Amino acid sequence: MRRRMTAIVLAAALAGGVAATVAPAAQAAGITCDVAKLHKEADTLKREAARQKSQGQREAARRTLDRASQIEKRIHQCEAADRNTSGPFGG
Repeated sequence: MRRRMTAIVLAAALAGGVAATVAPAAQAAGITCDVAKLHKEADTLKREAARQKSQGQREAARRTLDRASQIEKRIHQCEAADRNTSGPFGG
């Protein structure tokens, strides 16, 4: 009985290790950036912030501009990742 339990625990541990090793690679392959969509979203937020500011909602406008800034930072990260990614054959 003891050997059977040890074998089951060992098999579960190995299967979990293999799954944990494969999962990050699968996640990395699925990450994409739609830069055009991000640009559009940032522009929309900037227009919204301008509207809020003109209506006297300065704090809301600041928060909206902060969100737009975060999106622009993400755009720059995506563009940098595209520039620094090597080709399919390492070149």
